[in-house]
Amino acid sequence: MRASLVCPTAFIAALLVAGSASAQMKLSPKTTAPGGVETRYFTSIDGLMDGNADVILKETRSGKTVTAAVLDVCYPLAKNSDRKDRFVVNLQVAGQTLTGTTQSLGAKAPVTVKLTRKPTGDTFEFRGQIGIGPSVTEVASPDNSDLSEKEFLDNQTSDDGITPQPKDFTEVSPEAIAVKVKLDAATDFLKSLKGQDVEVTLASLSVGCDALRAGEQTINMSVDPERAGALLAKFKAMPGVTAAGWTAGMMEMDRTIRFPAADWREGDKINRDKLATTIAGVLGRTLAAKPVSQSFNPATGKLKLVFKRPNEDFPALELTDTIEVAGLVSPDKPGTIDRLLLWIGSPSTTTADESSAAKLALSDDAATDEEGEQPDDNGSVDALAKELKGQHWDADKSVWK
Repeated sequence: MRASLVCPTAFIAALLVAGSASAQMKLSPKTTAPGGVETRYFTSIDGLMDGNADVILKETRSGKTVTAAVLDVCYPLAKNSDRKDRFVVNLQVAGQTLTGTTQSLGAKAPVTVKLTRKPTGDTFEFRGQIGIGPSVTEVASPDNSDLSEKEFLDNQTSDDGITPQPKDFTEVSPEAIAVKVKLDAATDFLKSLKGQDVEVTLASLSVGCDALRAGEQTINMSVDPERAGALLAKFKAMPGVTAAGWTAGMMEMDRTIRFPAADWREGDKINRDKLATTIAGVLGRTLAAKPVSQSFNPATGKLKLVFKRPNEDFPALELTDTIEVAGLVSPDKPGTIDRLLLWIGSPSTTTADESSAAKLALSDDAATDEEGEQPDDNGSVDALAKELKGQHWDADKSVWK
C-alpha cells in the first residue's frame, strides 16, 4: 500500500524488501543456545514504501515465542532520491504486537512503529503502520519467510573492491583508486580533494544503505598512475580513513599489452611524449588516418589521440572523419618501472563537412547493430604489440604471452 512518507512512499515498501541481506547491520551473531533461544531474521517483508526500503527485522525467540526484536530500515529521503536515511528501533513485544519509537539517524525525524505479527504455516504475516514525521505507511505483508543467523550472515557481502597492495595491474586498474572513510569524516576528506589533480567518481558520493549501516563510505577516484602510490600513502594517513588502495577501472586486459620499459624511460619517469608519438604513428597506419594531436590528462594520465582522414562513404562530398582513441600508460605493477602497460581503447569516429565553402549539415543517429559491438580498429592492438615488442594477456591461463 502506497505511503506518503517524505521518502517514504517507498519507505517501508520494502520493509522488508530489500532486504539487503547484504546490508551490513552489525548485530552480534547468536544462533541456537541452551534453553532454545534462537535469533532469526526477516530481510524481505513485502509491501513497504513501494519496494524502495531496505529492511532487516531481527527477532530473538525462545522456542516459538518472540522475546525481543530490532527493526532496521534504510529508505530514500524523497521519492526517487538517491539520498538515504535510516532508523533502528528496539521493539516492545506484547503477544503478537511489536511497537516502538525512535528517530531517524539523519533527518532526526520522529519514528513510530506498530506491527502485528502472525504465523501462517511456514511463513509470517505483518500488518500495521510505520510513521516517519507526518507521513504514515500502511503495512500489509503476507507470506514472509525468515532466515537463521547463519543464513543471514552467509548472504551478507562486504567486498569494497579495494586492493591495498596488488601484485600487479591485471585485476585492478593503475589509474583507479578507492578510499574507505568513516561517514563523519567523509565531508572533510572530499573537501580536501578540491583543487587537486584527481577525478572523483560521482556515483561514489551517494551514501547507500550498506554505507549507512557500516558507518563507512567508499570514494572512488581516477588519478595519474605515476602519482597513485604517493596519493594513496597520503590518504591512508588522513583522519577517518580505514582503507585505501587500487580498484577496477578503465583498463581491460583484452586491449592491454605489456612491454619492456627500457626504451621509454628517462630516469625513473616514463617518456610519455616519445611513447605517445610512437603510438600515434602506429595507429595512423592501422586507421589510415593522419595524427592531429596527442595529450595526457593531468589528473588521470589518460592519453587522448586524435586523427583525421577523408570519409569514403561519398567521396565527392569531401567529408572528413575525426577519430578519437583513448589510451593509458603505466608500470605493470606498483612501485616498479621495468615493464610498462599500454591499454588502448576502441576508436570513436565522427564525420563532418570541414570544407571552406558552404557546409553540409550531418547527423548520426545510427546505433551499433549489436549490443556490445565495437568499431573495427584494423588490428591496432596487435600492431602496437609488434612495434613495442610487447605481450598479450592470456585470460584462460592468466599469464602474459
